[in-house]
Amino acid sequence: MLLSVLPIVKYGDEVLRIPTASVGEIDASIHKLIDDMVDTMYAAPGVGLAANQVGVSLRLMIIDLSVGRRPGELHVCINPEIVEVEGAITEDEGCLSVPDFVEVVTRPERARLRYLDRNGEPREMWGEGLMARAMCHEVDHLNGMLYVDHLRGLKKDRILRKIQKLARAGMW
Repeated sequence: MLLSVLPIVKYGDEVLRIPTASVGEIDASIHKLIDDMVDTMYAAPGVGLAANQVGVSLRLMIIDLSVGRRPGELHVCINPEIVEVEGAITEDEGCLSVPDFVEVVTRPERARLRYLDRNGEPREMWGEGLMARAMCHEVDHLNGMLYVDHLRGLKKDRILRKIQKLARAGMW
């Protein structure tokens, strides 16, 4: 089977800042996008990917904490929304659109997500720990936010300065 790995959009691209549009009909083009996103996420490798990270401004995200190592752990979430959160946990977080940078971010310890699966069936799931973090991180993407938006002061300034320096050098 031929893999279809899409380019991942990096910090600074406007598509990452625009709230995404709801997916209407789940047709062949949506199924192809899902398959291409899965190939892209596993190739990166990453545990989650939002459609706008590959330049498509639709409310579609995927998560697989096993990065493809355990069949059945891929979650395809169409038109997802976080409907409940509990607790807080502060841990390292990174992003495929902000490569090579990791920073400590506080996220909910548990989160409940409501979405449609790839067949258009309504679903709901609770995530804890890393799954809750991934769910909130990807929904943030769909809402036009990045994990660096949760940072303040010197932490945020340091990352943004490094990105600007890389961009000036043509390495971003």
